[in-house]
Amino acid sequence: MNEHETSTGVDPARLDDQQLMKELENIHRTRHDTLLYGSNDALRAHNERMAQLEGEWLRRNPRRPVAAGRTREGARERTGGETATPSGT
Repeated sequence: MNEHETSTGVDPARLDDQQLMKELENIHRTRHDTLLYGSNDALRAHNERMAQLEGEWLRRNPRRPVAAGRTREGARERTGGETATPSGT
């Protein structure tokens, strides 16, 4: 392992924007299979790498656009005000 690598790959801070997006696309594409069929070590490594990559993307894009439907309020509007959890009453 050289100075630019982490235990799960190249340090995300050293990737250019295109490389970072490619890495993110790849890790999201493989997520489901890793969760269902990977060993505990594979899942741990996948979690660690995903957190590194997503953290770097968020650091670079602090003002990313947020779709209204992806907020709590937007979700409530889609479901007519219903909540996914009981209200406790």
